Amino acid sequence: MIYLFMVLGLVFLVGGAEILVRGASNLASSWGISSLVVGLTVVAFGTSSPELAVSVKSVLAGQSGIATGNVIGSNIFNVLFILGLSAIITPLVVSQQLIRLDVPLMIAASGLVWLFALDGQLGFIEGAILFGSLLAYIVFLIRQSKKSPPAAPLEQEEEGSKAAPLHWSVNVLMVGVGLVLLVMGSRWLVTGAVSLAQIMGVSDVVIGLTVVAAGTSLPEVVTSVIASLRGERDIAVGNVVGSNLFNLLGVLGISSLLAPSGIDVSASLIHFDLPIMTVVAFACLPIFFSGGRISRWEGFVLFAYYVAYTAYLVLANSQHDALPLFSGTMLYFAIPLTVITWVAIALKERRDSLA
Repeated sequence: MIYLFMVLGLVFLVGGAEILVRGASNLASSWGISSLVVGLTVVAFGTSSPELAVSVKSVLAGQSGIATGNVIGSNIFNVLFILGLSAIITPLVVSQQLIRLDVPLMIAASGLVWLFALDGQLGFIEGAILFGSLLAYIVFLIRQSKKSPPAAPLEQEEEGSKAAPLHWSVNVLMVGVGLVLLVMGSRWLVTGAVSLAQIMGVSDVVIGLTVVAAGTSLPEVVTSVIASLRGERDIAVGNVVGSNLFNLLGVLGISSLLAPSGIDVSASLIHFDLPIMTVVAFACLPIFFSGGRISRWEGFVLFAYYVAYTAYLVLANSQHDALPLFSGTMLYFAIPLTVITWVAIALKERRDSLA
């Protein structure tokens, strides 16, 4: 029965993402808003609704490990897995607004959450600051939206299409139906995956960082992949950055406001996963600066790092004998080599742009 729900969940995810991307792109055109802004707000916040639902439910049930691990793991998953996979499918052109504004904000939000969590808890005041920052960000995007060129509706872009543009109400309905299908599909997949993980004896924190994080991020995965395939690259990238901002400011903010005694943050998250999340956010800058695009090889690197991160969590959870060798290889060879390569490429692109 679990496997049947997981298969149905996958079908709902794919279908929901297709409807959501089509409706969101058409809305951007009809409202005169850029597809990047739609990706950063409507699509990003909508696809992050599973994270919000899971985290709030976990906090109220006293499972802080799943709530915090879900957000941190989702943000790591979004950048490394989703951007990596999307870039592997087709190289992604990155908007200058993302480079100059949204990615720095994502980095700042990551550092702020890490700072708030250093005392082992996210309380009411921290939650209010995070959620207030999200509201300010939304207001700013709305004010800036009219300054960007509108997106072209998908039904007019498709070769040979002669259909008249859909009414805005139909597009709103498409976005709503797509979000409902995404939430239902991800819920079925997450429920089955968590049940299997608990049977295997995996801890709440690890479940939150891996199974729940990946499961609740499935709407972002499918939405960004479908958007990439359809050439809606602003939606593909904006979805990831916007989702990360919503997870940090909205999901953790609302969860902290609703938690009776705050959200407890485990030492492992403070000393390992939160720093990893912040470093991953920083890693976006040299990638995005390298010609304003994410190439296929950079996508492969991002994807490979997510595989390595997951492998580390599995090895650490089982205290495997290979853990010291694996950790040393990543810390002293793979990560420094990647950083040097990205910095060199960013400097080369900078010199070429000034030449």
